[in-house]
Amino acid sequence: MAIYLTKESKILVQGMTGGEGMKHTRRMLAAGTNVVGGVNPRKAGRTVDFDERAVPVFGSVAEGIEATGADVTVVFVPPAFADAAVVEAVDAGIGLAVVITEGIPVHDSVAFTTYAQDKGTRIIGPNCPGLITPGQSNAGIIPADITKPGRIGLVSKSGTLTYQLMYELRDIGFSTCVGIGGDPVVGTTHIDCLAAFQDDPDTELIVLIGEIGGDAEERAAAYVRDHVTKPVVGYIAGFTAPEGRTMGHAGAIVSGSSGTAHAKKEALEAVGVRVGNTPTETARLVLAALEAEG
Repeated sequence: MAIYLTKESKILVQGMTGGEGMKHTRRMLAAGTNVVGGVNPRKAGRTVDFDERAVPVFGSVAEGIEATGADVTVVFVPPAFADAAVVEAVDAGIGLAVVITEGIPVHDSVAFTTYAQDKGTRIIGPNCPGLITPGQSNAGIIPADITKPGRIGLVSKSGTLTYQLMYELRDIGFSTCVGIGGDPVVGTTHIDCLAAFQDDPDTELIVLIGEIGGDAEERAAAYVRDHVTKPVVGYIAGFTAPEGRTMGHAGAIVSGSSGTAHAKKEALEAVGVRVGNTPTETARLVLAALEAEG
Protein backbone atom coordinates (compact mmCIF):
# COMPACT_ATOMS: atom_id res chain seq x y z
CA MET A 1 0.00 0.00 0.00
CA ALA A 2 0.92 3.68 -0.22
CA ILE A 3 -0.73 7.08 -0.27
CA TYR A 4 -1.50 9.14 -3.38
CA LEU A 5 1.04 7.38 -5.66
CA THR A 6 1.48 3.70 -6.62
CA LYS A 7 3.04 1.59 -9.36
CA GLU A 8 -0.30 1.85 -11.18
CA SER A 9 -0.06 5.66 -11.46
CA LYS A 10 0.27 6.94 -15.03
CA ILE A 11 2.19 10.19 -15.14
CA LEU A 12 2.29 13.13 -17.54
CA VAL A 13 5.04 15.75 -17.27
CA GLN A 14 4.06 19.32 -18.11
CA GLY A 15 7.30 20.97 -19.20
CA MET A 16 9.00 17.67 -20.00
CA THR A 17 10.93 19.10 -22.94
CA GLY A 18 12.59 21.83 -20.85
CA GLY A 19 15.93 21.38 -19.13
CA GLU A 20 14.61 20.51 -15.67
CA GLY A 21 11.75 18.49 -17.09
CA MET A 22 14.10 16.39 -19.21
CA LYS A 23 16.54 15.75 -16.36
CA HIS A 24 13.95 14.71 -13.83
CA THR A 25 11.81 12.73 -16.28
CA ARG A 26 14.89 10.62 -16.95
CA ARG A 27 15.37 10.12 -13.20
CA MET A 28 11.72 9.25 -12.70
CA LEU A 29 11.87 6.67 -15.47
CA ALA A 30 15.05 5.18 -14.00
CA ALA A 31 13.14 4.72 -10.73
CA GLY A 32 10.49 2.67 -12.51
CA THR A 33 7.89 5.42 -12.72
CA ASN A 34 5.28 4.94 -15.44
CA VAL A 35 5.76 8.23 -17.32
CA VAL A 36 3.32 8.00 -20.20
CA GLY A 37 3.79 11.39 -21.86
CA GLY A 38 4.89 14.99 -21.81
CA VAL A 39 2.85 18.11 -22.56
CA ASN A 40 4.05 20.96 -24.76
CA PRO A 41 1.67 22.55 -27.31
CA ARG A 42 4.62 23.63 -29.49
CA LYS A 43 6.08 20.12 -29.71
CA ALA A 44 2.95 18.00 -29.91
CA GLY A 45 3.31 14.84 -31.97
CA ARG A 46 7.02 14.36 -31.27
CA THR A 47 8.63 11.79 -29.04
CA VAL A 48 11.54 12.23 -26.66
CA ASP A 49 14.04 9.40 -26.23
CA PHE A 50 15.12 8.66 -22.66
CA ASP A 51 17.72 5.94 -22.98
CA GLU A 52 15.62 3.00 -24.21
CA ARG A 53 12.21 4.62 -23.59
CA ALA A 54 10.48 6.88 -26.13
CA VAL A 55 7.95 9.18 -24.47
CA PRO A 56 5.31 10.94 -26.61
CA VAL A 57 4.60 14.66 -26.35
CA PHE A 58 0.98 15.82 -26.38
CA GLY A 59 -0.44 19.23 -27.14
CA SER A 60 -2.55 19.36 -23.99
CA VAL A 61 -3.19 17.50 -20.77
CA ALA A 62 -6.60 16.47 -22.08
CA GLU A 63 -5.00 14.86 -25.15
CA GLY A 64 -2.50 13.06 -22.93
CA ILE A 65 -5.23 11.70 -20.67
CA GLU A 66 -7.33 10.56 -23.62
CA ALA A 67 -4.39 8.76 -25.24
CA THR A 68 -2.83 7.20 -22.15
CA GLY A 69 -5.30 7.20 -19.26
CA ALA A 70 -2.90 9.36 -17.21
CA ASP A 71 -4.07 10.21 -13.69
CA VAL A 72 -1.07 12.22 -12.40
CA THR A 73 0.74 15.25 -13.78
CA VAL A 74 4.07 16.69 -12.65
CA VAL A 75 4.43 20.41 -13.39
CA PHE A 76 7.85 21.82 -14.32
CA VAL A 77 6.68 24.98 -16.10
CA PRO A 78 8.02 28.48 -15.23
CA PRO A 79 6.25 30.44 -12.46
CA ALA A 80 4.44 32.82 -14.80
CA PHE A 81 2.71 29.93 -16.55
CA ALA A 82 2.14 27.60 -13.61
CA ASP A 83 -1.38 28.82 -12.82
CA ALA A 84 -2.56 28.18 -16.38
CA ALA A 85 -0.81 24.79 -16.47
CA VAL A 86 -2.47 23.59 -13.28
CA VAL A 87 -5.90 24.89 -14.30
CA GLU A 88 -5.52 23.08 -17.63
CA ALA A 89 -4.75 19.84 -15.82
CA VAL A 90 -7.66 20.28 -13.43
CA ASP A 91 -10.06 21.02 -16.29
CA ALA A 92 -8.86 17.87 -18.03
CA GLY A 93 -9.85 15.83 -14.97
CA ILE A 94 -6.42 14.89 -13.61
CA GLY A 95 -6.58 13.33 -10.16
CA LEU A 96 -3.22 14.47 -8.80
CA ALA A 97 -1.08 17.46 -9.82
CA VAL A 98 2.44 17.69 -8.40
CA VAL A 99 3.62 21.29 -8.75
CA ILE A 100 7.42 21.42 -8.49
CA THR A 101 7.76 25.04 -9.66
CA GLU A 102 9.06 27.54 -7.11
CA GLY A 103 8.53 31.29 -7.16
CA ILE A 104 4.84 31.15 -8.04
CA PRO A 105 3.03 34.33 -6.89
CA VAL A 106 0.92 33.63 -3.80
CA HIS A 107 -2.26 34.92 -5.45
CA ASP A 108 -1.77 32.39 -8.25
CA SER A 109 -1.29 29.58 -5.74
CA VAL A 110 -4.44 30.62 -3.90
CA ALA A 111 -6.36 30.64 -7.18
CA PHE A 112 -5.31 27.25 -8.51
CA THR A 113 -5.36 25.38 -5.19
CA THR A 114 -8.88 26.61 -4.50
CA TYR A 115 -9.98 25.78 -8.04
CA ALA A 116 -8.46 22.30 -7.81
CA GLN A 117 -10.12 21.59 -4.48
CA ASP A 118 -13.50 22.60 -5.89
CA LYS A 119 -12.99 20.29 -8.89
CA GLY A 120 -11.67 17.30 -6.94
CA THR A 121 -7.99 17.41 -7.96
CA ARG A 122 -5.34 16.98 -5.28
CA ILE A 123 -2.41 19.40 -5.51
CA ILE A 124 1.00 18.56 -4.03
CA GLY A 125 3.04 21.76 -3.70
CA PRO A 126 3.80 24.23 -5.13
CA ASN A 127 7.53 24.72 -4.52
CA CYS A 128 7.95 21.13 -3.44
CA PRO A 129 10.11 18.08 -4.26
CA GLY A 130 7.06 15.95 -5.02
CA LEU A 131 6.40 12.51 -3.59
CA ILE A 132 7.81 9.01 -3.83
CA THR A 133 6.51 5.58 -3.03
CA PRO A 134 9.82 3.68 -2.98
CA GLY A 135 9.96 0.71 -5.30
CA GLN A 136 6.78 1.81 -7.06
CA SER A 137 6.73 5.36 -8.40
CA ASN A 138 8.47 8.72 -8.06
CA ALA A 139 6.69 11.94 -9.08
CA GLY A 140 9.05 14.91 -8.80
CA ILE A 141 12.69 15.43 -7.89
CA ILE A 142 13.20 13.25 -4.79
CA PRO A 143 16.24 10.96 -5.17
CA ALA A 144 14.98 7.41 -5.58
CA ASP A 145 18.13 5.55 -4.58
CA ILE A 146 18.58 6.73 -0.99
CA THR A 147 15.97 4.52 0.65
CA LYS A 148 13.76 1.47 0.11
CA PRO A 149 10.15 0.37 0.63
CA GLY A 150 9.25 0.11 4.28
CA ARG A 151 6.99 0.96 7.21
CA ILE A 152 7.43 4.71 7.70
CA GLY A 153 5.24 7.43 6.22
CA LEU A 154 6.87 10.86 5.90
CA VAL A 155 5.34 14.30 5.34
CA SER A 156 7.61 17.33 5.16
CA LYS A 157 7.68 21.01 4.32
CA SER A 158 11.39 20.79 3.52
CA GLY A 159 12.83 18.95 0.54
CA THR A 160 16.33 18.75 1.98
CA LEU A 161 15.13 17.34 5.28
CA THR A 162 12.95 14.85 3.41
CA TYR A 163 16.08 13.48 1.77
CA GLN A 164 18.07 13.46 4.99
CA LEU A 165 15.47 11.50 6.97
CA MET A 166 14.96 9.11 4.05
CA TYR A 167 18.69 8.41 4.07
CA GLU A 168 19.07 8.15 7.84
CA LEU A 169 16.18 5.67 8.03
CA ARG A 170 17.05 3.79 4.84
CA ASP A 171 17.44 0.48 6.67
CA ILE A 172 13.78 0.65 7.74
CA GLY A 173 12.34 2.17 4.57
CA PHE A 174 9.22 4.14 3.71
CA SER A 175 5.68 3.57 2.50
CA THR A 176 5.40 7.02 0.91
CA CYS A 177 7.35 10.28 1.36
CA VAL A 178 5.44 13.48 0.58
CA GLY A 179 7.14 16.86 0.23
CA ILE A 180 4.22 19.26 0.62
CA GLY A 181 6.24 22.45 0.03
CA GLY A 182 6.98 25.37 2.29
CA ASP A 183 5.08 28.21 0.62
CA PRO A 184 2.36 30.07 2.57
CA VAL A 185 -0.30 28.33 0.44
CA VAL A 186 -0.04 24.64 -0.42
CA GLY A 187 -2.57 22.23 -1.87
CA THR A 188 -1.92 19.33 0.51
CA THR A 189 -1.27 19.86 4.21
CA HIS A 190 0.33 17.94 7.03
CA ILE A 191 -3.18 17.05 8.18
CA ASP A 192 -4.14 15.61 4.79
CA CYS A 193 -1.12 13.32 4.88
CA LEU A 194 -1.63 12.37 8.52
CA ALA A 195 -5.16 11.25 7.66
CA ALA A 196 -3.97 9.26 4.66
CA PHE A 197 -1.13 7.58 6.57
CA GLN A 198 -3.48 6.78 9.44
CA ASP A 199 -5.69 4.89 6.96
CA ASP A 200 -2.79 3.14 5.19
CA PRO A 201 -2.38 -0.38 6.63
CA ASP A 202 1.29 -0.59 5.63
CA THR A 203 2.32 2.62 7.40
CA GLU A 204 3.25 1.81 11.00
CA LEU A 205 4.79 5.14 12.03
CA ILE A 206 4.55 8.70 10.73
CA VAL A 207 7.36 11.24 10.55
CA LEU A 208 6.23 14.88 10.42
CA ILE A 209 8.77 17.53 9.44
CA GLY A 210 7.82 21.16 9.87
CA GLU A 211 9.58 24.48 10.05
CA ILE A 212 9.27 27.88 11.63
CA GLY A 213 6.48 30.20 10.55
CA GLY A 214 2.72 29.90 10.41
CA ASP A 215 0.63 27.51 12.47
CA ALA A 216 0.46 24.39 10.29
CA GLU A 217 2.31 22.26 12.84
CA GLU A 218 0.09 23.42 15.72
CA ARG A 219 -2.98 22.48 13.69
CA ALA A 220 -1.37 19.15 12.86
CA ALA A 221 -0.80 18.55 16.57
CA ALA A 222 -4.50 19.06 17.26
CA TYR A 223 -5.32 16.58 14.50
CA VAL A 224 -2.91 14.00 15.92
CA ARG A 225 -4.54 14.38 19.33
CA ASP A 226 -8.04 13.77 17.98
CA HIS A 227 -7.55 11.36 15.06
CA VAL A 228 -4.16 9.61 14.87
CA THR A 229 -3.52 6.36 16.74
CA LYS A 230 -0.19 5.47 15.13
CA PRO A 231 3.07 6.76 16.65
CA VAL A 232 4.22 10.11 15.26
CA VAL A 233 7.76 11.50 15.43
CA GLY A 234 8.47 15.11 14.52
CA TYR A 235 11.21 17.56 13.69
CA ILE A 236 10.95 21.33 13.35
CA ALA A 237 13.57 23.18 11.30
CA GLY A 238 14.70 26.55 12.62
CA PHE A 239 15.51 26.23 16.32
CA THR A 240 18.33 28.78 15.94
CA ALA A 241 16.44 31.22 13.70
CA PRO A 242 16.21 34.83 14.95
CA GLU A 243 12.74 36.19 15.64
CA GLY A 244 11.07 38.69 13.32
CA ARG A 245 12.99 37.67 10.23
CA THR A 246 11.93 35.81 7.09
CA MET A 247 13.93 32.58 6.84
CA GLY A 248 14.19 30.28 3.83
CA HIS A 249 10.75 29.43 2.52
CA ALA A 250 8.31 32.26 1.95
CA GLY A 251 6.06 30.89 4.69
CA ALA A 252 8.74 30.90 7.38
CA ILE A 253 7.98 34.21 9.06
CA VAL A 254 8.26 34.37 12.85
CA SER A 255 6.67 37.09 14.96
CA GLY A 256 7.32 37.06 18.71
CA SER A 257 6.72 33.57 20.08
CA SER A 258 4.22 32.70 17.35
CA GLY A 259 5.55 30.28 14.77
CA THR A 260 8.83 29.53 16.54
CA ALA A 261 10.36 26.08 16.49
CA HIS A 262 10.08 25.86 20.28
CA ALA A 263 6.36 26.71 20.23
CA LYS A 264 5.72 24.09 17.57
CA LYS A 265 7.75 21.48 19.43
CA GLU A 266 5.77 22.15 22.60
CA ALA A 267 2.46 21.82 20.75
CA LEU A 268 3.48 18.48 19.25
CA GLU A 269 4.96 17.09 22.45
CA ALA A 270 1.79 18.03 24.33
CA VAL A 271 -0.14 15.49 22.24
CA GLY A 272 2.43 12.73 22.55
CA VAL A 273 4.56 13.36 19.46
CA ARG A 274 8.26 12.71 20.06
CA VAL A 275 10.22 15.67 18.62
CA GLY A 276 13.93 15.59 17.86
CA ASN A 277 16.25 18.56 18.18
CA THR A 278 18.26 17.47 15.13
CA PRO A 279 17.46 15.25 12.14
CA THR A 280 19.79 12.55 13.47
CA GLU A 281 18.13 12.59 16.88
CA THR A 282 14.76 12.42 15.10
CA ALA A 283 15.88 9.28 13.27
CA ARG A 284 16.92 7.73 16.60
CA LEU A 285 13.50 8.54 18.04
CA VAL A 286 11.88 6.77 15.08
CA LEU A 287 13.94 3.64 15.68
CA ALA A 288 13.10 3.70 19.39
CA ALA A 289 9.39 4.11 18.66
CA LEU A 290 9.37 1.21 16.22
CA GLU A 291 11.16 -0.99 18.74
CA ALA A 292 8.61 -0.04 21.38
CA GLU A 293 5.79 -0.99 19.03
CA GLY A 294 7.41 -4.37 18.52
